[in-house]
Amino acid sequence: MKVPLLDLKQQLSYLREDIIKAVTRVIDSTTYIQGPEVASLEQEVAAYCGVENGIGVSSGTDALLVSLMALGIGPGDQVLTTPYSFFATMGVVLRLGATPVFVDIDPVSFNIDPAAMAEVLARDSERKIKAILPVHLYGQCADMVAIMKLANQYGLPVIEDAAQAIGAECPMSDEGGEMNGQWKKAGSMGLAGCFSFFPSKNLGGIGDGGMVVTRDGVFADKIRILLNHGASPKYYHGQVGGNFRLDPIQAAVLRIKLTYLEQWHRARRENAGRYNALFAESGLVQNNFLVLPQAVHLAKKQTKTLDNSAAMNGVGENYHIYNQYVLRVSRRDALINWLRSQDIGCEVYYPLALHQQKCLGASFPVLSLPQAEKAAAETIALPIYPELTADMQAYVVEKVAEFYR
Repeated sequence: MKVPLLDLKQQLSYLREDIIKAVTRVIDSTTYIQGPEVASLEQEVAAYCGVENGIGVSSGTDALLVSLMALGIGPGDQVLTTPYSFFATMGVVLRLGATPVFVDIDPVSFNIDPAAMAEVLARDSERKIKAILPVHLYGQCADMVAIMKLANQYGLPVIEDAAQAIGAECPMSDEGGEMNGQWKKAGSMGLAGCFSFFPSKNLGGIGDGGMVVTRDGVFADKIRILLNHGASPKYYHGQVGGNFRLDPIQAAVLRIKLTYLEQWHRARRENAGRYNALFAESGLVQNNFLVLPQAVHLAKKQTKTLDNSAAMNGVGENYHIYNQYVLRVSRRDALINWLRSQDIGCEVYYPLALHQQKCLGASFPVLSLPQAEKAAAETIALPIYPELTADMQAYVVEKVAEFYR
């Protein structure tokens, strides 16, 4: 049996006619830059996230870049972030001449560790850190209660890298720090949230695309100016921006897909629950060959209580949208080779932590971030896309179990 890591043809099979009509509509309109498709998608995504403003941009990377530009981040500044993420999280900081300040991750969620953040912020006596850039990795939110508390304490803006987490939800607290049962979507808790519409994402286009969402209208206006080369009005440039505009063809396709997003989230949670049950039955967990991904916010739900069986079956809100289903495993690289020999797609996100990347150069401080380094050495992502069948999942688990016999 062949089980690809991702099969977009399955998704396309029932969206194809609608997508062709939407793309044709854009072509026939001759409005190929900005226009009503982009404006409508911006409004729809903002409403979905529970904020007032959405600004379509050319990629998830550019969403991060233009957000930091709008903050005025530049040479001499530092940005506090995670070492365990896609390169863009660090790359945008470096492109602006600023310095990433890394702290280690929580070993369960793989997201940035607020306790480690607190230690670094307390040592920043010169207040060089100008922003916090947490990542909601693999489809679940970082601990935004703790992160926002630190941000407020130190007066720092938070730009959420939510590239993998559109629609994921996080329990928040009131001003006194008490859990109040309110859940907010990724991207809506900091000053701004940044999304990627890369085709492999839960909400993916037919090319590159991204969006910034924010409650702050002034900040939104800054980004709208920057994405058009810093011009306001046209041909009058008060600052240097870039060409960060979202293509209307991408917007038209994404508007169609957005209507299916909650359905796809449910399917991914159900697939994750099925994997969890199958792996538990296999004995691999009990024998310490692998560690299952944990939806950390599920345990914090205040509005309802879900037992383990409910969690296994994907019941509840978007506590995790499973952009990736990531295991910790022993003999990771050998397992990858075995699975690929059995026609099972798998991937490592990410084989090197960011502080280990060669491009940082010899002048960058040598860091020891053991949790990030351990995750880079032990994790593997298995197929989790919505159209994955139960038989395909059973085959994947069977072959993993066969490897460890």
